[in-house]
Amino acid sequence: MNLSEKTICIVKATAPVMAECGEAITRHFYQRLFSHHPELLNIFNASHQKTGRQQAALAAAVYGYAAHIDNPGALSNAIQRIAHKHASFNVNPEHYPIVGEHLLAAVAHVLGDAATGEILEAWGEAYHFLANIFIEMEESIYQESEGQKGGWRGTRTFRVTRKVKESDLITSFYFEPVDGKPVADFKPGQYIGLYITPENSVNRCIRQYSLSDASNGKSYRISVKREGSGDIQGHISNYLHDHVQEGDAVELSPPAGDFFLDTRNQSPVVLLSGGVGVTPLLSMLNTLTASNISEPVRFVHSAINGSVHAFFDHVSTLAEQRDNIEQIVFYDQPEEGDQNYDHAGRTDLNLIREQIEIPGAHYYFCGPLGYMNMVNETLLGWGVPPANIHYEVFGPHKNI
Repeated sequence: MNLSEKTICIVKATAPVMAECGEAITRHFYQRLFSHHPELLNIFNASHQKTGRQQAALAAAVYGYAAHIDNPGALSNAIQRIAHKHASFNVNPEHYPIVGEHLLAAVAHVLGDAATGEILEAWGEAYHFLANIFIEMEESIYQESEGQKGGWRGTRTFRVTRKVKESDLITSFYFEPVDGKPVADFKPGQYIGLYITPENSVNRCIRQYSLSDASNGKSYRISVKREGSGDIQGHISNYLHDHVQEGDAVELSPPAGDFFLDTRNQSPVVLLSGGVGVTPLLSMLNTLTASNISEPVRFVHSAINGSVHAFFDHVSTLAEQRDNIEQIVFYDQPEEGDQNYDHAGRTDLNLIREQIEIPGAHYYFCGPLGYMNMVNETLLGWGVPPANIHYEVFGPHKNI
């Protein structure tokens, strides 16, 4: 079933209003949603609610949908990315009518008399059309996860078998399933959903963490940065660092995510990371190494200094063993005694252009938003085709 021309015209015409009032609408929407359905606090990330990132992301998504409603193909990548996020949170079809009801109520509340019955009817039709797209796509993801060897649907109980400090801020956690059965392979760059209820938390918390090693069919590894300091700390990252120990049990959802290395493409690869953005790229590097790729591989990492730089020795060992792998390190503020870096100061890719501008190369990058914007703009400025540029934003979806 397609949208009516009348609905398309109304939604398209009201898109500017959504751009202007979008965040006011989404703020009211979340307040209303949680007051009527507090059980949904077990799905949504409370930290992203407090910072406003979730409200801003939803507002941007609503406007993007309205602006391109006559050309839904332009939204296919964003829809796929969000669907993978939803699948990791185990969003189900019954959630969509609830969200639609309160989203339309929020539109009516914020816009007041401007939200005529005709406008609300059009937006209701548009919402349900998009909801059905998500439901079908998410069911496909669930079936794929469940159908492969070692796969499952929903959550599965794992035990922490190792906890390894990688730097002053990053610690790795190794998980093996308590049922002793195989675990599903994943595409290098994907993440898993970790479900946990800290002792001091009323609600269950779900966090998505990139898998930081290659698939092995037996276990998973994530590498978590301790976020924040003082009174402003990442609730779950600090809980993992301080309280989760070897032998503890956690619930995991299957690997998901549309940011991953295309292992079928035998081309040069440049991996660029800032801080904990190294985690998905490390999975890519380890996978490339295991596959004995002969094409050039460049691993460019940026850290504040040596105390927070994780996995340097591991990457150095790989680079020493293989002629096609080269590691390049930037330290923003190297400390006395730091030696494991090539360039000091803010990351400037033009300094290493000769090393990483390789014909036909695909570029994968992850890190803080400012870092990723810089990388993206630099690569486009060099003339790298957009199809060869791949990135992931941690947290709510955002285009850069």
